[in-house]
Amino acid sequence: MTDRVPDRQDLVQGEATPPTARGHSRLAPVTPAEAVAGIASGHRVFIGTGPAEPESLVQAMTARAAALRDVHVVHCLTMGTAPYAAPGLARSFQVTTLFIAPNVRDGVAEGRVDFVPVFLNEAPRLFADRFRPDWALVQVSPPDRHGFCSTGISGDVTVSAVRHARCVVAEINPRMPRSFGDTAVHVDRLHAFTEVDRPLPEMAPPTVTEDMRRISALIAEMIGDGDCLQIGIGGMPNVVLQSIGDRRHLGIHTEMLTDGIVGLYRTGAIDGSRKAIMPGKIVCSFAGGTQALYDFVHDNPLVAVHSSEFTNDPAVIGQNDNMVAINSALQVDLTGQVDADSIGWHLFSGIGGQVDFIRGAARSRGGRPIIALPSTAHGGTVSRIVASLSPGGGVVTSRGDVHYVVTEHGRVNLFGLGVHERARALISIAHPAFREELERQGRELRLTWRAR
Repeated sequence: MTDRVPDRQDLVQGEATPPTARGHSRLAPVTPAEAVAGIASGHRVFIGTGPAEPESLVQAMTARAAALRDVHVVHCLTMGTAPYAAPGLARSFQVTTLFIAPNVRDGVAEGRVDFVPVFLNEAPRLFADRFRPDWALVQVSPPDRHGFCSTGISGDVTVSAVRHARCVVAEINPRMPRSFGDTAVHVDRLHAFTEVDRPLPEMAPPTVTEDMRRISALIAEMIGDGDCLQIGIGGMPNVVLQSIGDRRHLGIHTEMLTDGIVGLYRTGAIDGSRKAIMPGKIVCSFAGGTQALYDFVHDNPLVAVHSSEFTNDPAVIGQNDNMVAINSALQVDLTGQVDADSIGWHLFSGIGGQVDFIRGAARSRGGRPIIALPSTAHGGTVSRIVASLSPGGGVVTSRGDVHYVVTEHGRVNLFGLGVHERARALISIAHPAFREELERQGRELRLTWRAR
């Protein structure tokens, strides 16, 4: 039996009206410790996503670890230090993540953190039932003149968690961009808030290798005027964006909004005029990058931030013609199975939105679902095109979903190919140093040889 979650009136700090919510709320700002004081043993707590993580509230909750038992912390992906997942706090906090970020990777490997494999388009539904929060800890913008704050750069699962939580506690940060779309939260929905004034965490541009540049060039050749793009995180997708500045009438319907998309917009390549879903809008579920990206999102009607239940729905994605979805992989086997979330038995990331967009692009008229990966790993000593996935390797995208696969050595389309043709096609884009061995393994597995 969990302790009672306090009513909003329990947290009213008097009749003073805070400057950030003047005329809209009877709540006064409180300290982070006061804001999370109602969290009790057995409660379930959601933590906001990515750069929108409410760090002061997280730290204040974790500081109460000695007084708490079995608080269930749930999040999708956070960028802070995840102090609640530290060794020694397992009796205080049970941690569940829907995507394995670096801050909880060791915790997952050591058994302190649980991982839920889930398609991102379905993840918001979990917060309506199975993971319905007692508390949602989020970061929002100051309220506008109508009393509405914004979850800013985070729609993803945050929108659903806020809607279904029994109590919502917020950091109100003037640095949080006010975004359009489906991110509005009225101050009356808040049970408590604290005021902070700090820059959002920035994501440094990833290192780009020569192999990534070659892969990007091959992908760029597949993108034409009027296409609608989904671009993931990483160096390679951003190089693709840098290579298509001469295209016109491009649209954006993506999971993650990055600096590369903003740069492409400034070249005049993006206007969204040929999109079927929200034409003219850059549609995303969250943003992560530099301050320049956050400045672009702020108060910009061009950008629409929505729950991933909408942005990642394959049925929605597929309504845009010529949808190009670019996603990455750790390994691809000779039948086309894609491992994108684990290195053997070692869980590394998560399903995320890859399958959502691969399937959505496959539904799209003229769509191009793309899996892109360097042909080797570990300094060229290991092939990423393999006869069979490493033991324990997770199949994120099935062989039935895969269409285009691209490495620095070429691109192939597996759609409609039998396993013999698939194997030969994939060997042709493997690193030359591994092709002979892959041919031998393929024959042993009856994947490159047909009995007569």
